[in-house]
Amino acid sequence: MKHLLLFALLITCQWGQAQLLLRPDRVFDGETLHTGWVVLVADSTIHYAGPPQGLQLPGDTQTLELAGMTLMPGLIEGHGHLLLHPYNETDWNDQVLKESVAERAIRGAVHARNSLMVGVTTLRDLGSEGAGYADVGLKQAIEKKIIPGPRLLVAGPAIVATGAYGPKGFHEGVTVPLGAEPASGVPDVIRAVRRQLGGGADFIKVYADYRWSPGAPSAPTFLPEELGAMVRTARSAGKYVVAHASTPEGMSRAIEAGVETIEHGDGGTLEIFTRMRELGVVFYPTLAAGDAIERYKGWTGSPDTDRIAKKKQSFAQALESGVTIGFGGDVGVFTHGENYRELELMAAYGMEPVAVLRAATSVNAETFHLDRLGRIGKGYWADLIAVPGDPSKDIKALRNVAFVMRSGSVVRGMGR
Repeated sequence: MKHLLLFALLITCQWGQAQLLLRPDRVFDGETLHTGWVVLVADSTIHYAGPPQGLQLPGDTQTLELAGMTLMPGLIEGHGHLLLHPYNETDWNDQVLKESVAERAIRGAVHARNSLMVGVTTLRDLGSEGAGYADVGLKQAIEKKIIPGPRLLVAGPAIVATGAYGPKGFHEGVTVPLGAEPASGVPDVIRAVRRQLGGGADFIKVYADYRWSPGAPSAPTFLPEELGAMVRTARSAGKYVVAHASTPEGMSRAIEAGVETIEHGDGGTLEIFTRMRELGVVFYPTLAAGDAIERYKGWTGSPDTDRIAKKKQSFAQALESGVTIGFGGDVGVFTHGENYRELELMAAYGMEPVAVLRAATSVNAETFHLDRLGRIGKGYWADLIAVPGDPSKDIKALRNVAFVMRSGSVVRGMGR
């Protein structure tokens, strides 16, 4: 009977034939945890969220009891790569050089579904890493309901300074496909931005620093005037720029140029994070990627490696500065569907669990200009998840997402 009821709910929610009343133990609305609330969904929209007293329900309303659970907005993953898979399966060079775009797109479709099933209802993809505009194709396939997946915001190929990206390590007579589009000089970077926006990119990703040769430390890539030109070009089209940056100088150049988010930030200092706070630049620390890479080398979690120690130090300074921190783990470096690893590390490295929940919902929605996502309230889109227990006390509850609704359609329910 339970499975029949769930099937009926799946059908009615898919086609908008009935309203659905959700009755959890707790509701995290993107900002605050509430008890005794119910949430009413019709078609793709939340029609009511609050105490049940005085709520008038039409006769065809279905009710779904979510006993013992917390209902919250769908997770918004801020830094993912659907077209990559874990580096302990195939290293990055071989993914770019040996896997066809067709294979990578098929993998991307599987990855999109895996992320959706663990509660990621929106995902910002930070570059196709050598697969051209396959991320745009994935987005279109999801929008056309050809494949299941989160709402996608995609960067396309991303832009790197000429000579500063891989794959590398070949002699001068060998030309290989690169993981991003190279450009140099103000006119050239302007053309690259326009080309990528025309190709379907929702925003522009730039590499403000990177390794100039294999094994070398990262160093700044684009000049300040090049970064500024890319930001101005994107803004003139109503878009924005984000920056891969891990060195103090690379971060500073990108921040002053006007990027909206900094990705990684391993070498960030209290001064730099404070400047980011002043300018409204949001930080995506990608803790889980660093953790995964060290584990691929054999690290078992203790003692801290140099990479982990630097991550912990920069994250602690970011917390001290008060800069806004978003949720984005660089999933693809590690397994799609284990997006929760970033959330757990954010908490383990000192962020309060309720602040982590905000980072994964309302903070990311605001940062990505998504006015109707990231919160539970009247008029918001019905992207919702439910987890057992109280994730504001134990963030590990997000490992066990039991219910997922995207645009008012139940895509995962108890017993499925």
